[in-house]
Amino acid sequence: MASIAADHMGSAKSPSLLLAFTEFPRAMFEIGSLPWLAPFLLQAPKGDGHPVLLLPGFMAGEGTMKPLFRYLKRLGYDPYQWELGRNLGPRAVGLDGEKMIDRLEAIYEKTGRKVSIVGWSLGGSFARQLSRRRPDLVRQVISLGSPITGTPKSTNAWRAYQWVTGQKMNDPKLKEQVSEGHAPPPVPATAIFSRNDGIVAWQNSREPKAATTDNIEVRGSHCGLGANPAVMWAIADRLALPEDGWKPFERTGARSLVYPSSGH
Repeated sequence: MASIAADHMGSAKSPSLLLAFTEFPRAMFEIGSLPWLAPFLLQAPKGDGHPVLLLPGFMAGEGTMKPLFRYLKRLGYDPYQWELGRNLGPRAVGLDGEKMIDRLEAIYEKTGRKVSIVGWSLGGSFARQLSRRRPDLVRQVISLGSPITGTPKSTNAWRAYQWVTGQKMNDPKLKEQVSEGHAPPPVPATAIFSRNDGIVAWQNSREPKAATTDNIEVRGSHCGLGANPAVMWAIADRLALPEDGWKPFERTGARSLVYPSSGH
């Protein structure tokens, strides 16, 4: 397992300032394209009604997940917001993620079904953490532009993280969680990433190679991932897989033009 982590940690630098400064206009373009592509997106595989927990990115609230929430609802899933306010790291979820665990357990008790978890940026890191704490309750994990491997300083948000959370990069608990995250989750996991991400180094947003992991590359910004049409279609494709029939994303036909074969 250590060799897998080493292969993917690397020494990736944080994204360029040019990519960071253009995040907002690029995200607005992606969001603005949703109404035009809605008819196409609704042709995605329909859901089986199982619950899906949505985790927002760092400093973001549930509002950022509303486009995906509404989309999954229309496809036939049972989506849930995390109900923990803004994602302020351990201040929101607890030092060991105990508040997220409580939320996951409540959804499972209500529905009686395993929960798929979709997390954006830091939310994706938390989703993977949740799958390690309660793998018996998690169906699969999907992360969007999340810092999976490498170090927190491979992002353009690490200083803001320290300031907002009060948790320093050399905090033993943070180091433990980062190190733990370098291994594949105990459930099927898909990482969706963009090489034009202006916040998180894309090299570190990919799942380590394993039998039940996959990486899907899209074109877009970090801040627009939750409303990027290509991302939403890929999420729908992943969620539609049978609970006992997970398989890698297929990049055949027209899909190969939208989703480059980036591999691991």
